[in-house]
Amino acid sequence: MNSNKLGTIYLVKQKMKVGKTFLNFGERIFSDAYKLSFPRYVSGQQQQHMARGLPKKLPIAGVEKVIVVASGKGGVGKSTTAVNLALGLAANDESKRVGLLDADVYGPSLPTMMNVNEEPELNKQNLMIPLQNYGLKCMSMGFLVEENAPIVWRGMMVMSAIQKLLRQVAWGPLDYLVVDMPPGTGDTQLSISQNIPINGAVIVSTPQDIALLDARKGAEMFRKVEVPVLGLVQNMSVYVCPKCGHHEHIFGKDGIDKIAKAMNLDILGDIPLNKHIREGCDSGKPILVTDPNCPESLIYKDIAKKVAEILKNQRDKIT
Repeated sequence: MNSNKLGTIYLVKQKMKVGKTFLNFGERIFSDAYKLSFPRYVSGQQQQHMARGLPKKLPIAGVEKVIVVASGKGGVGKSTTAVNLALGLAANDESKRVGLLDADVYGPSLPTMMNVNEEPELNKQNLMIPLQNYGLKCMSMGFLVEENAPIVWRGMMVMSAIQKLLRQVAWGPLDYLVVDMPPGTGDTQLSISQNIPINGAVIVSTPQDIALLDARKGAEMFRKVEVPVLGLVQNMSVYVCPKCGHHEHIFGKDGIDKIAKAMNLDILGDIPLNKHIREGCDSGKPILVTDPNCPESLIYKDIAKKVAEILKNQRDKIT
C-alpha cells in the first residue's frame, strides 16, 4: 500500500496506522471534563469553578460555521436529512463550500449515502484529505474500517476518534461543516459540543410521540451546553399515495408542533415519507442529486435556506 494511504486498522490495540503516522485512539481524552449539569444546591460561584475543568472550545481550522444534525432516537431519518441539508446548502449558493462529517462512529452511514468508499490520503501536514462527491467534502469512520467490521470501543476510544475526525482532517476552507450526529445524548454529542464552537443544531424527529419525547431531550441537551437550536425538522410527516393522492399520517399528525410551541422553536420543514428519498440514499444518489427540482428536493432546499438565513442573522446581531 502507498505510504500516503491509510493502513490497517487495529481495533484490539485501538490504534490507527496512517502511512508512517500512528494516531492513538483513546486514553487521553478529557477524563471527567464534560459534566453537563450541576446539582441544584451548588452555588453559582461553585459552578464557575467546576466549569473551569471543561475543555476550551477551539474552532476547526478553515471552517467558518458548524451545523450539527441530531435526533434523540435512531431511525427517524437524521442522516438522510443531514446529507440533503448539506447538498441543499451547496445547491442554494454555488459559491459556498460545504463539508459533511459522519460522527456516528458505531454506525457510519455516509459511505453508502454519498457513494464514497475510498481510503483518505494524507497531505504534507499528515492531515487526512476529505473525500469528495457531489461537490461536498466528506469524512467518516466508515472510510477507515472495512464495511462489515464492527467497532467495539468504549466511550473514551470513541471520543478520541471524534477528535481525530475534527482536528486531523484538512477540512478548510469551508463555509459550512454539517455534522451528522449519532442518535441520543451521549459521549459523542458532549465531546463535539464542548470542544468546538457550534453555530447551531437542527433536531430531526418523526411525528410519533415516542420519537418526539427523545427529540425534546436532544434539544434540551444542546441548550444546556449553550448550542443554539436552529429549529426542528419533521420527517416522514405524511405518506401520499402515488396512485390516488390520498394523504395518510402513518406516524401521527403535526406531533412536532407541540415541541415547537413548548420550546419556542421554529419548524424548518416537513418532509414526507417518500420511496424516492429512501432509494436515493440507499443507492448513494441522494434525491437532491438525481431530481433537484422535485417537490421533496425543494423542501430540503427550503430547509437549507432557512438554516443559512438564521445563521446570517446570528452573525449580523454579533457585528
